[in-house]
Amino acid sequence: MTGFANAIRSEFAKILSVRMWWVLLIILVGYIAFLAALMGGLLGALSDQLVDQGVPALPEALIPPVVYSTASSIGYVFPVLFGALAATAELHHKTLTPTFLANPRRVVVILAKLVALGAFGLLYGIAAVIGAVGPGAGVLALTGTDSGLGESDTWALLGRILIAMTLWAVIGVGLGTLLRSQVIAIVVVLVFTQFLEPILRFGASVWEWTAELGKFLPGAASDALVGASVYTMMGGPGGGVSTQLEWWQGGLVLLAIAAAVTVIGYLVTWRKDVT
Repeated sequence: MTGFANAIRSEFAKILSVRMWWVLLIILVGYIAFLAALMGGLLGALSDQLVDQGVPALPEALIPPVVYSTASSIGYVFPVLFGALAATAELHHKTLTPTFLANPRRVVVILAKLVALGAFGLLYGIAAVIGAVGPGAGVLALTGTDSGLGESDTWALLGRILIAMTLWAVIGVGLGTLLRSQVIAIVVVLVFTQFLEPILRFGASVWEWTAELGKFLPGAASDALVGASVYTMMGGPGGGVSTQLEWWQGGLVLLAIAAAVTVIGYLVTWRKDVT
């Protein structure tokens, strides 16, 4: 147990020794704050105009969850990218060999990395929630829309956002152990999260049977876990009640994805000799 605790401390020391963690954190907060304020303005002040233009408006009670969920539905790319970069940094900076010399039990090393990056995923989740709720609630109040912060359901949603962001960081670690290259990891994460999965989610909504498959995509499962997202407003897969997993099912799907990519990465690359 002492060896595992030492391995965790070592992982935290590696993360804190570089600027990447707080640079991404600052960008995350600023990005989510802007999007939450923008979303709050669009859904609050422009609700009547949208209806006049033939665009269905969300019920007022659903507006705050959609605004606050930008923290995870859009911001999840930050913890998954950070987790992947933190894992691939070992090979990029050639620190993996001394790490294994200090602790030859590779399972312990990867478990410690998962714990440390999971903690940073939680930190990213807290920062994203603050970035979304602060400006989002402020803009909603200015537009005369209830912020929902007096409702227990809203706070439950915010708590599930923290769980989702933690799991995304763990998924990032698994991807990093599998892909090994920082450049490839960045490309894969950005292409999948920003282009491929959104296209797949919208494409899956064409037929009922594809919608049933689409709800198991990582982003759709994350939105189901949280309970709201911009896809709710846009009517994409995971947004409608009939095509959305229960929140606990979404959490299990994300957890299963994290476990799968980590185990595959460990078996395919982590157990190989390193130089």
